[in-house]
Amino acid sequence: MNMDERIARINALYHKSQKEGLTEEEKQEQARLRKEYVASIRANLKGQLDNITIVNPDGSKENLGEKFGGRAR
Repeated sequence: MNMDERIARINALYHKSQKEGLTEEEKQEQARLRKEYVASIRANLKGQLDNITIVNPDGSKENLGEKFGGRAR
């Protein structure tokens, strides 16, 4: 399931929950899809942040992914 399909399904389940409610199976699917979506967004953001390079005033370059990417949270 690609991201557009996942978002469409999340939205469909949300609208159904507002109109008529969800079965227990649908609630579990909704929770799983939301977790997958959030994990995907976090991975994409981390990938973007890891590729940021700052050019210092002295002309040296500092890759923030290398500097901060491996830190534990």
